[in-house]
Formats: sequence, structure tokens, C-alpha cells
Amino acid sequence: MDKILRSISYIFHPLLMPLLGVLFYFRNSPRFIPEEIVKAKLVSLFILTVILPILLYFLLKTLGKVKSIYLETTNERIIPLILNCFVIIIILQRIITPSQVIELYFFFVGILISTMACLMLAFFKFKASIHMIAISGLFMFLVILSIHFSININNTLALMVIIMGAVATSRLHLNAHTYKELIMGIFIGMIPQLILVPYWL
Repeated sequence: MDKILRSISYIFHPLLMPLLGVLFYFRNSPRFIPEEIVKAKLVSLFILTVILPILLYFLLKTLGKVKSIYLETTNERIIPLILNCFVIIIILQRIITPSQVIELYFFFVGILISTMACLMLAFFKFKASIHMIAISGLFMFLVILSIHFSININNTLALMVIIMGAVATSRLHLNAHTYKELIMGIFIGMIPQLILVPYWL
């Protein structure tokens, strides 16, 4: 059971959530988007949201700015979160623009707001769960997207709820967060996505 709970934190790592949201969008969107454009955006996003953060992590670890991938203290979180904000800004300016895919544009704006909120809390020595921020933000985006496109994804949403529970259980089991930090993470992930709904729904 210990190994299963540990693996959950890796399988549903926050770095993967934005890419999963984009994959779901392109798979279910009724809009016609050329396959070449979809592939180009997916490759670009994979590089920027997965590969680049991993490389930056190893750089920061080499420089002694972080001790582990878990970013156990609030001080360790500050630089990675700042760098992540810049990465998201690059995505919004170069990869996902409102003129092309407005839904994904505001999805990433929500991610940026959540990241900035997490960063501000880190300055105040509060360690909100980044795992819960990422997965709850994705969950809320899927809910809104299902309404926007009038598609039935109840099974997907039910699975997402189960996964969210599993991730929360995993983080508690590993003593990575308290209940308060997990709940705060859920709110930080969901609320920006809800606030931005009027701009694109």
C-alpha cells in the first residue's frame, strides 16, 4: 500500500496536469483544428511544461537551491514557482493565444493565477498542496468545458474525483501536507478557473 500511495504522487504529478487538459481539449473539441497545428502545440507544451521544468529542477538542485523534487519547505518553492510563472507567460504569448484556442488560453491564465497565489502563500510560509492545485484546476476546467461544448463526460469527471481523493490520500500518507494545505490547494486550483469562466464560456 505504501508503494501504491507513493506512486500516485508521481503518476499524477502537477507537471502533467496542464498537458492532460490540452490533450482532453483537442480530443473533445468540436472545432476543426488542423492536425499539424495540434501536434506542434502538443510537442511545444510537452517541452515547456514537462521537459524544461525537470531540467530547471536539476539546475536548481546542482546550485543547492532545492534539496528534493518534493520542495518540502516554502523557501525551496519560491524560485521554482517564479520560474514556472515565466514559463506559463511564454506559453500564453507564443503557444496558446486567445485568437486560436480561447478556452485553452484562459485555462493557462487560470494556471498562472493559481501559481502566483501559491507563490504568495509561500512568501507567507504557507505550503499549499501543488498536487491538489493542479488536479483540482484540471477538474474544474473539464467541468466547464463539458458545459461549454455540451458533452457528457460524467464518467471522466467521476474518475477525476476518485483520482483527486487518491492524490490527497497519498499526500497525507507521505506527511507532505496537512488537511488545511490540501483544502487550500483545492480552492487555489478551482477558483481561478471559475472566475475566468465569463471571459470565454
